[in-house]
Amino acid sequence: MATQPATTTRRTLNLNVGPQHPSTHGVLRLELELDGETVVKATPIIGYLHTGIEKTMEDKTYDRAITLTDRMDYLAPLSNNLGYCLAVEKLLGLEVPERAQVARVLLTELTRIGSHLVWLATHGLELGAMTVFLYCFREREDILDIFEMCSGVRMMTSYFRVGGLALDLPEGFEDAVEGIIETFPAHIDDYEGLLTQNPIWLQRTKDIGFISAQDAIALGLTGPSLRASGVPHDVRRACPYSGYETYDFDVPTRQNGDVYDRYVVRMAEMRESLHIVEQALDALPDGPWRAEDPKVTPPPKQMIHQDMESLIHHFKLHTEGFSVPPGEVYVRIESPRGELGFYIVSDGSAKPYRVRVRAPSFANLQCLPKMAEGHLLADVIAVMASLDFVLGDSDR
Repeated sequence: MATQPATTTRRTLNLNVGPQHPSTHGVLRLELELDGETVVKATPIIGYLHTGIEKTMEDKTYDRAITLTDRMDYLAPLSNNLGYCLAVEKLLGLEVPERAQVARVLLTELTRIGSHLVWLATHGLELGAMTVFLYCFREREDILDIFEMCSGVRMMTSYFRVGGLALDLPEGFEDAVEGIIETFPAHIDDYEGLLTQNPIWLQRTKDIGFISAQDAIALGLTGPSLRASGVPHDVRRACPYSGYETYDFDVPTRQNGDVYDRYVVRMAEMRESLHIVEQALDALPDGPWRAEDPKVTPPPKQMIHQDMESLIHHFKLHTEGFSVPPGEVYVRIESPRGELGFYIVSDGSAKPYRVRVRAPSFANLQCLPKMAEGHLLADVIAVMASLDFVLGDSDR
């Protein structure tokens, strides 16, 4: 009697990466289906870090809600401050003084560099380049020192206010920024010297995590990851805000849309941000650093010790807030991770009726399956690192 041929069933393995894993860039659970070491399916599962920030902002006065924006993307708090303040200022029809506008541009570009340094440090560490990790965090300290000089805080600065800045730029600020402009180009040269032509780095990043321009647009990818796929979209250029139309800068792009190209784009962006910082420092004017609107901005601090009306005005603004005309607005900016948008609805009171944030990390995470599937398990970490998402930005 002839024996029947044995039938084999192809079996796959389900593997959880996270939610607590040293290479997940936050509290993310990635559910992988593996055929051997090849990723058949990747499913990002978010929500482990949910904070309810958007809903909490609706219970705060407009000015007090600024501190919550810092906590979403904790690597780019000033970018979050800026997007929110621009939206409220648009509802108010408030003109921001030139000194405050230039200072905002300068500080948000330093924020972009600082955020990219954390990305490069962790990206390098996860692929075995520990020296880059040490260098990047060393240089980031110089930027955090400037933030501390301005606001008294290194990370959660809440330095931007509706109408301008919380305080005027401190003495010694310009010299500190000059130091960044002079020293950082050489630092970026060092990073590129260690990585750009490193054969191990090339093997781990070239032709890994590819996404086409068409797929990137369809999935809502923005920021450096989109530009690495050949789409030259940058909100600073497409829809200028805070006077970005007056600055000279390039929008770096690549064509291959892989992990390596996302690295190259961000390295080029750090150089462009330094160029913008230099222009902003040269253009920084004297004058008021916040709008002189008594309905929105408190009186000068020294006046509350001398004038009772100023003291009462200060007290009422900080306890009751200021009313915003009814309406709705959407304002977007270019954060280090991509397009960051604030949608605010006002009912005429001192608190926003509705706040909704278009966070770049949330949208960019949609592209992770497209980038990871078909690659090896070891490549998944490189793909995640190249997206540079922050889970606090996603889980709001």
